[in-house]
Amino acid sequence: MELAMAAEELKTVVNRLRRAQGQIAGVIKMIEEGRDCEEVVTQLAAASKALDRAGFAIIATGLEHCLTDSDIAAGGDRERIRARLEKLFLSLA
Repeated sequence: MELAMAAEELKTVVNRLRRAQGQIAGVIKMIEEGRDCEEVVTQLAAASKALDRAGFAIIATGLEHCLTDSDIAAGGDRERIRARLEKLFLSLA
């Protein structure tokens, strides 16, 4: 399956991933500085949520593009493709 997303959708996902990257860097710094556990966990939860939202955005957008006639023409069975998409979606749940 190929990831095909519109430029604006892709920009949103990349921004979320960059936000998560910054939050993870912040968590690492907080741990190295010996910061309060509650603050660290709060930032880690925020990074996790940002990653989840990026993944869900990719899947939601990808669902429109993944089940294409070209997948079927390439020997893809709709049920097998649907099962793969379902597995991807559930991996984020």
